[in-house]
Amino acid sequence: MSAAEKSTEPVPLEWARIVVRGPESESYLQGQLTQDVASVGEGGLWSLLLRPDSVVLTTCFVERDEGGFSLTVARDTGEAALARLRRFHLRVDCTLELGGATRGPFATSADLVEARWPGANEFHAALTPRSYGSRLVGATVSFTKGCYTGQELVGRLEARGSNVPWRLVWAAGPNVERIDEVLRSRGPAGPQGVTTAVRRGGRVEALGFAHRTLLDPSRLDPGEDVAVEVVV
Repeated sequence: MSAAEKSTEPVPLEWARIVVRGPESESYLQGQLTQDVASVGEGGLWSLLLRPDSVVLTTCFVERDEGGFSLTVARDTGEAALARLRRFHLRVDCTLELGGATRGPFATSADLVEARWPGANEFHAALTPRSYGSRLVGATVSFTKGCYTGQELVGRLEARGSNVPWRLVWAAGPNVERIDEVLRSRGPAGPQGVTTAVRRGGRVEALGFAHRTLLDPSRLDPGEDVAVEVVV
């Protein structure tokens, strides 16, 4: 979808739940999620579900469920998340079931933009966790638990200082087109541009991606009509 086609009206978010039940549900999820599943308490915890190449497939909010756990994910990512989990569901004494959810951690796209938290639109960029900022990594990734699918590159980037080429940003400006123009103004072709936008009062606020060359303070010159901030 082009910038011109993006609506700035808040969109209600739809959610799905993957329920994992059985004696080995915890040990199975420990090998599939970035979060330390053993530490999930009554309030639940955020985690990431990664592809084997460390690309983020989706966030999931993990809660304990009777006989196992429930993973709340964006509805748009539910089928792909279930398929990814089933790929490594081998000789494990637990079941996987995908169903709808009446509510989730955020109600609308405006809530995501305000919280500067990525949703399904942002995960289409197919980037690794550090591209989404240190706050997301801190809330979703355990660096002390055992191995999990996709761990290798996550750990490598952490050790090397996480200098990734593409970064999630929050931006504000007069309209989606102008914000998108700024986000695409530096760097090679890639996932840059507006992904989610909402109108607040007289301006548009958005989430999107920019190349690190735009975000170098010595080179960031979007003009007075657009503000760009890296999501940290």
